[in-house]
Amino acid sequence: MKPNIKACGQAMVTAMVNAVLAVALMLLVEFAISGSFQVPEPYLWAGVLIWLVIFAGQFWRQRHLCKSCETPRESPDPSR
Repeated sequence: MKPNIKACGQAMVTAMVNAVLAVALMLLVEFAISGSFQVPEPYLWAGVLIWLVIFAGQFWRQRHLCKSCETPRESPDPSR
């Protein structure tokens, strides 16, 4: 269970950073085009969707990495 919690935490942080950066970029482009700084609702939904997709991918990746680190490896051969 601990690798899943660790993977979930790392995936959540990565997804949050990426989603915030994506929404900030969308707002910056919106401001450059329209000249007004309003937060349209679709941008917030896009941020949530970006967070969800990145979280799912990062969780799968981090869980795989955590599990592969826990598997016992062969002991090194002292004759080599």
